Parts: sequence; C-alpha cells; structure tokens
Amino acid sequence: QAATSTRTIVIAGVPAGLLQDEVMADILTIHFQMSRNNGGDVEGVTYPTGNEGVAYITFEDQKVVESVLKKDQHLLQDRRLPRRFPLTVTRYCHKVS
Repeated sequence: QAATSTRTIVIAGVPAGLLQDEVMADILTIHFQMSRNNGGDVEGVTYPTGNEGVAYITFEDQKVVESVLKKDQHLLQDRRLPRRFPLTVTRYCHKVS
C-alpha cells in the first residue's frame, strides 16, 4: 500500500459528466503516458473517485511522479473533449483520501 501511494498523483479539474467514466479514464491514461507531459507508464487510473472532478493516477515508476509534478501546466486535450481543460496535479497523500 505504501509503495503504491508514492507512485500515485491526484488530478483535480477533470471535466465531470462530459463523457463516460471509462472514456475519461482512457483519456487521462493517454495524457499521463505522453512524454510531452513528462509522463510514463501508467499502472492504473481511479476514476471516478468519491470527489467530483478528481482522479488518481498510479505510475509503474516513482520517478515519473516527480517529472509529472515538475511540469508547469497540464492541459487535458482530446478530440472527444469540447476544449482543453487545465488540470491540477498534486502528490497523493493519505490525508486527502
């Protein structure tokens, strides 16, 4: 459990209600796997969560978390979305959940 949390980030600002949950999870996976987003191999996406517009992304490698957090701004963009959505990316911590 502890190992997983160090490889997990919290995403806020996920557009809720626009697409099916599985489709949004796919879009998030693709976004955070792209090198231009400082991403890497995604182990899993938790969406939806108990909080609207929030998702959890767990990477296979903890180093990816650090590089994703260094990126200034994450803009979620996909042809299935009406526009680009700015995302807030933070480190996962147990107090949040």
